[in-house]
Amino acid sequence: MSPSLFGLGTSRTGVRGHREQFCALCARGFGMPFKDRSAMKQKLEFVKLALVEGSNVSALCRRFGIGRTCGHKLLSRYRSEGEAGLAEQSRRPRSSPAQCAPEVETAALAVRAAHPAWGGRKIARVIARDGIGTPAASTVTGILRRNGIELGVLGGGTQPFIRFEHEAPNDLWQMDFKGHIALHDGRLHPLTVLDDHSRFSIALSACADQTTATVKARLIAAFRRYGLPWRIATDNGPPWGDGGRNNFTLLTVWLIEAGVAVSHSRPCHPQTLGKDERFHRSLKAEALQGPPFADLPKAQDAFDRWRHVYNAERPHDALGGAVPLDRYRVSQRQHRETVEPFDYAKDDLVRRVQQHGFVSILGHTVRLCRAFAGKSVAFRPTAADGVFDAWFTEVRRIVELLVGALAPGARCRSLCHTSIERRGFREHRRAKTDRLDTELLMRAFLGWLRGEKAPLQHGSHPNHQ
Repeated sequence: MSPSLFGLGTSRTGVRGHREQFCALCARGFGMPFKDRSAMKQKLEFVKLALVEGSNVSALCRRFGIGRTCGHKLLSRYRSEGEAGLAEQSRRPRSSPAQCAPEVETAALAVRAAHPAWGGRKIARVIARDGIGTPAASTVTGILRRNGIELGVLGGGTQPFIRFEHEAPNDLWQMDFKGHIALHDGRLHPLTVLDDHSRFSIALSACADQTTATVKARLIAAFRRYGLPWRIATDNGPPWGDGGRNNFTLLTVWLIEAGVAVSHSRPCHPQTLGKDERFHRSLKAEALQGPPFADLPKAQDAFDRWRHVYNAERPHDALGGAVPLDRYRVSQRQHRETVEPFDYAKDDLVRRVQQHGFVSILGHTVRLCRAFAGKSVAFRPTAADGVFDAWFTEVRRIVELLVGALAPGARCRSLCHTSIERRGFREHRRAKTDRLDTELLMRAFLGWLRGEKAPLQHGSHPNHQ
């Protein structure tokens, strides 16, 4: 007997006439069917032993750790094909009725090659929109992974988003700069303007700087093409905010004159402009991953191509797979090339703001903002004695002022700056005086301005005792 087959230990071989032989088959580790590296040699060894006259095939199958069906199949293949019949054969089913059609797989790979940042959901919707098929997003993901395409991994523990959007296009535009990006020579400042309702990209401009003149020129081009929105939301940085108490700049005053309200996000709250921030993420992933642009015209060409894909081709998850162009409509409010003077009401006290933002009213000097220099503002009395609202057109209330109880020629102080329509004055006063009676607060503040007594402290109201 061959020393390579037998070693220490005794066991029945299963061959008639053999009693007990030194067999090393168990020591070779056949706990699972042909798991050794030399699987072909083991198959050949099994067949040789099984073809010995009088051998017990069932016992040999147990010895080698395989089923009798597998053992008889190996014998049948060996008799018909020789050693070639023992080679591994394909385990693929003869038919796969649920298999994805070849044209769907080809289309999925083509879309992915054209848009490397797109995942299974967007690619599946593009294939369905083109009429090629209706694959599930998981099917497309499987196709990509089967072809060796690496996909991003989503973080665990995500919670469903609560989305807020305006009811109609052009109710609100969101505007911001996407930081600054290096060019071969210089810097690029992408200006993005997004419609809140449809996620339609109104403007994607490659700007050389972030000045008022640059932004104004881009907005005029957008207004001429798409009309005027009702409101534009921005952050508090320049050129649409000064970052301080007064968020009035030359740009915001120009927008108000054009009939567009301007609102600013709360400091350190980028989620207020969440849709535009998400747009920046897509812009960075899909259009800013290559080498630096040579110059601004090259960057603008790339932005125009990507903007068309974003608006007209790229499915949007928040829109149920639709593209932003399907939901956007041009505004019916036309842009006026020249600003017409605004006619205030007859009861308004209309004053022209001086060079440094000062204005005189009832013998008192009031400082509003330098951005209103040369503009006419209206002062309207309120229900409280000596309190006026300063308005610039009918779009924005500038500030609430205390006048009439001061000495003639004294400069007036303001209670609140940047009161944005319905929320500004209320939120500003809420910090320390949210529970104080309004009339009592006004009287105490007027007395403090005259020097009669200190202002009322929080908690001194009788209701707070």
